[in-house]
Amino acid sequence: MAGPYCAMLLADMGARVIKVEPPAGDSTRAMAGAQGGDSAAFGAVNRGKRGVVLDLTQEAARDVFVRLARSADILVENFRPGVMARLGLDYPRLAAENPRLIYASISGFGQTGPEAGKGGFDLVAQGMSGVMSVTGEPDGPPVKAGIPITDLGAGLFALAGILAALHWRTGSGRGQHIDTSLFEAGLALSVWEATEYFSGRGVPARMGSAHRMVAPYQAFRCADGFINVGAANQRTFGRFAALLGHPEWTSDARFSTSGARVANRASLSTLIEAVTAAEPRDIWIARLEGAGVPCGPILDYAEAFAHPQAEARQMSVHVDHPRLGPTRALGTPLKLSATPLDPVRRAPMLGEHTDEVLAWAGYSDDEIEQLRAAGAVL
Repeated sequence: MAGPYCAMLLADMGARVIKVEPPAGDSTRAMAGAQGGDSAAFGAVNRGKRGVVLDLTQEAARDVFVRLARSADILVENFRPGVMARLGLDYPRLAAENPRLIYASISGFGQTGPEAGKGGFDLVAQGMSGVMSVTGEPDGPPVKAGIPITDLGAGLFALAGILAALHWRTGSGRGQHIDTSLFEAGLALSVWEATEYFSGRGVPARMGSAHRMVAPYQAFRCADGFINVGAANQRTFGRFAALLGHPEWTSDARFSTSGARVANRASLSTLIEAVTAAEPRDIWIARLEGAGVPCGPILDYAEAFAHPQAEARQMSVHVDHPRLGPTRALGTPLKLSATPLDPVRRAPMLGEHTDEVLAWAGYSDDEIEQLRAAGAVL
């Protein structure tokens, strides 16, 4: 997911992205039992790309790949370390052909270190990076984050590296190799957790929805569900306590300072829920917003995408697909004034643009047919 997601964001930004697949296609084409090679999962991370099929086990297909890389700005690969070298398609080889090439490698654990050869799976990376140890309720088992945070995080870090490398190349004229991983993404995103550990406060533990640095800043039960409340500083905590009918909490030694509230978070949460559980969440949200206390409902995805804010920000778009028909897809969170992103182009069908892309690379129709007859391309 990390490599395709990174490259898809580049496509959204206007890059001409060529997705290279094996003859059987990307494995996500069949995810969730999809038939015909055009799963919703594949479309979710491959929109806007041109698709080609190259059998990289064949020398002729590897020659095509090298030819494409000669004129490319960026190459994103998501293999286990060593695979591209065995194919003769690693950074030293391709940089010799194209010194301006920016070559991004995204793997499970990076190109070096004792775990470099380990496969890259979000679940494994969440566990080994510490993310799962802090996710879940204090008295429950470790659980993974609800979204594939290390997969997506690695893709985003790679994208940031690519954009920085492009900027550096404008002055230097040279590309470079970018190396990032799911494991490092999980660690890098653990900002508060690393801070707690490095500062000598112990090993971070699971805290449910609570914040480890401030309180109250978590989900609270209402009569018909939950709401999130962020009354973390002195001013907002005073407003929150008054709204709940307990202004005396601000002078209570257990809650009068931020540090005291963190130390006594469990007691404070119990007192807060004794009040909030008595009335519905919509009533509390109206009251809290009226008092200037940061808050919000906890929505499921049906509610989130139906929310007027998501609609106003075009976070769901309609995409037409020749096999799947009209489908809904995620919009883009980036709104650029001069170069707006385009998230509505569909993902390619298997091998859809092979002829077109090879023609760009200078292959004649006869040469393309010869490659196809040999099974090097599809």
